[in-house]
Amino acid sequence: MDSEKAQETSRISIVVNLCLAIIKGVVGYLGNSHALIADAVESTADVFSSIIVLFGIKYASLPPDENHPYGHGKAEPLISFAIVIFLILVAAGIAYQAVLNISSPQEIPEVYTLWVLVAVIIIKESIFRFVKKRSDEIGSTALLADAWHHRADAMTSLIAFVGISVAIYMGEGFEAADDWAALFASVLIVFNAAIIFRPAMQELMDEHLYDDRIIEIREIAKRVDGVMGTEKCFMRKTGMRYHVDLHLIVDGNISVRAGHDIAHELKRAIRKKMPEVLDVLIHVEPQD
Repeated sequence: MDSEKAQETSRISIVVNLCLAIIKGVVGYLGNSHALIADAVESTADVFSSIIVLFGIKYASLPPDENHPYGHGKAEPLISFAIVIFLILVAAGIAYQAVLNISSPQEIPEVYTLWVLVAVIIIKESIFRFVKKRSDEIGSTALLADAWHHRADAMTSLIAFVGISVAIYMGEGFEAADDWAALFASVLIVFNAAIIFRPAMQELMDEHLYDDRIIEIREIAKRVDGVMGTEKCFMRKTGMRYHVDLHLIVDGNISVRAGHDIAHELKRAIRKKMPEVLDVLIHVEPQD
């Protein structure tokens, strides 16, 4: 089930982020690297955002009820907005601390912090690809936001690597390169927040994004007996599922019952061929 797969993915994200946050925090503190400590803070934020995603996916997967006839799927883009706000706050905190550190005397980071960052970059990029693949498979906006959060962490780690390298190998006078890297990383985090914001807003506003699926629905309709054509067809996404509004054309001389049966058969065919479709509302039109 898509919801279970999404929840499993979120749990993996939480474990990975927690482990990396601890490792980066300890190594950054012992290795005199403010960029690595900032990176640890970002990973800690990832832990909380992944927990938010997990609970959001659980809520979004609840079935329709009397108060929510279209289900609870709109919780997913709202969760994405929460992650965006969370990222911006984290970026602001990192930037503030980096500015303070730049204006004060610094120690050059230890060389071994670089090796830790290399491992972190590889792990984070791998988990980004894993989570994004899952989000593409099941159509989860919240998981997509979580995936880009992992990519943001990988990129901030890469920037930290560059800053620490400059501080270590350029020597005296370049100690603040580590903090400049943390400052630049905060800007990158905000950029990634913008990437997350766009698809969530598209889903919340029911933006038309599903031409391929609409074409598939029309092709399914052609193979149903009694269907003479289709007119309007709209799709909107709620969580990991879709609602379809379709205008169906039938022979105008058949009975209401016959038209109803054709519409019912078409609805069954669409849901069988496209399990991601939660419901199909069909309006029957007579052929002129």
